Amino acid sequence: MSVYVVAAIAILVSIALALSRALMGPTAYDRILSVNAIGTKTVLLISVVGFMNGRPDFLDLAIVYALMNFIGTLAVLKYFKFGSLRTGLSRSSGGKN
Repeated sequence: MSVYVVAAIAILVSIALALSRALMGPTAYDRILSVNAIGTKTVLLISVVGFMNGRPDFLDLAIVYALMNFIGTLAVLKYFKFGSLRTGLSRSSGGKN
């Protein structure tokens, strides 16, 4: 068995553990953190699978997925904190037009 196969299996096991935390987590922040961890482990899995198949260009896909995971996590956290995804620029300027 290749080192890459062992790494992929270990990553899949850790994704399963993070998924169980996402389903059981007592608070919303626990669930958000575990979904973010699943996204990070998915980036690792894409990279390992790319190297297993001799396609190191999968790293480009992994980087794009990591950026999407990061931005998505920030958006969800902002929504939970403020109740909206609006920025400060979209509010009225206090009567000035």
